[in-house]
Amino acid sequence: MRQALLGAAALLLVAANDAPLPEDQAAMRAHVAFLADDALKGRQTGSPEFDVAAAYVAAQMQAAGLAPAGENGTWRQTVPLVAARPLGATATLTRGGKPVALELGSDFIGRASLTHAEREVAGEVVFAGYGVVDPTRGIDDYRGLDVRDRIVAVLYGTQPGLNSEVAAHYGDRAVKADLAARRGARGIVFIESASTRASYDFQAIVESWSGPSMNWARSDDARAVAAPQLAAISQAGAEKLFAGSKLNWSRVRAADAAKRPVPTGPLAVTAAFSQKSEIVRLTSANIVGRLAGSDPALGSEHVVLTAHLDHIGVGEPVNGDAINNGAMDNAMGIAAMLEVARTFRDADTPPKRSLLFVALTAEEEGLIGSDYFARHPTVPRGAIVANVNLDMPIMTYKFEDIVAYGADRSSIGPALAAVATAQGLRLSPDPAPEESNFVRTDHYSFVKQGVPSVSIDAGPAGPGKMATAEFLEKHYHQPSDDMKLPFDWASARRFVALNYSLTRALADGPRPVWNKGDFFGTLYAQPSAQ
Repeated sequence: MRQALLGAAALLLVAANDAPLPEDQAAMRAHVAFLADDALKGRQTGSPEFDVAAAYVAAQMQAAGLAPAGENGTWRQTVPLVAARPLGATATLTRGGKPVALELGSDFIGRASLTHAEREVAGEVVFAGYGVVDPTRGIDDYRGLDVRDRIVAVLYGTQPGLNSEVAAHYGDRAVKADLAARRGARGIVFIESASTRASYDFQAIVESWSGPSMNWARSDDARAVAAPQLAAISQAGAEKLFAGSKLNWSRVRAADAAKRPVPTGPLAVTAAFSQKSEIVRLTSANIVGRLAGSDPALGSEHVVLTAHLDHIGVGEPVNGDAINNGAMDNAMGIAAMLEVARTFRDADTPPKRSLLFVALTAEEEGLIGSDYFARHPTVPRGAIVANVNLDMPIMTYKFEDIVAYGADRSSIGPALAAVATAQGLRLSPDPAPEESNFVRTDHYSFVKQGVPSVSIDAGPAGPGKMATAEFLEKHYHQPSDDMKLPFDWASARRFVALNYSLTRALADGPRPVWNKGDFFGTLYAQPSAQ
């Protein structure tokens, strides 16, 4: 009987998903269904199936009345990529002439190198706390430390008291590595902290770092002179790293757990890290379409809408299914972006500013496609005035509010509040700041280039909290993120309408500016924030 009931429920779900829809909702479903089909094998960056998805998006952009805005009159912006797979690593500590080997997988895990098939880095180790330097708050974890030609060890995360988005920025490993490089460090290692341990154990870091890494390939090989990310070190490994130094690891760990200032200083130990990597080069593409603005003075300026097209491909089977279709993540975001373009096509008046619609590659590999586009836009860099990003809106319920990462940092915030209110929606704060979503979505790449930016998601009010938790727990980065999900296509159209109204407001209104004194506007030297 139970099996019969389950079978009947499945048939009802299929019937509901196949039921006739209004034309605008049917268009959304058609986009998502194509992009999340098994034939596209999860749209992995660099795969032939990703290229099929890219061709589909280009064709839909053309149908929506956009003009190609990639390279050489095409829809594509080629993104040169370099990927590396770790082949083996060793780490040795030498104190007082006595070498001690760290155990791979339990004490440390090495990071694959994107620049050297065989990398050897050795040097004295200096502990720099969390590796944060924030002049606006008087924080300098490097104060009094000489790290030139040395290896810097830092804790994951940041000290307490920072704004969640600022903390997410300084907790980014790339930011920590850049701060170390600016001070002449040979390399950097990351130590498991109390906050990291509370979220996921060291074995989760080992699993993540044991897989391939990727970035876009710099022709000038600039990464070769930056401080390489050498290793992640467990708390057990840290005990060996600190053993015999004037800094007591137990006290450092206790201070970190109690959210008190941690001591810093040299560890009186030399560390040698050896890493072998298999390096391959490949290409992918961002797909770029443009709608010309109508205003003679403003038409040369651009509001950029982005959504990532890639997903994570084929993985380990779950209930016999190994294809991670990525229906919500992020076929839904792409579908919404395409329908915003169609809404502009059908509008009575064109926007005053021009619009760029960009389907991004390699988001799942670390915001790579957006970073490349933000640094190498297909229009003059100064012509980009704002970014609106659409990433994994969970459209399984009638949302009552929205979460807008970054909106409160610029004049985008009031513009979004006005259009949301007009739709009967309210803005809610980030319900999970510990997840660092501000630095995990593609709008962050534009923030780092000084562009006021926002990434919008459905909020936690009403059924939102439960629906979001269920999706993240049961479907996020799983084969079950597919067309069997209980999509609310009416809510999906409401999401399109919201993003259209915001884009229209940004395209026709005053140029977006950073709020005066905003951390990111000031950090990336935008005059409006000074």
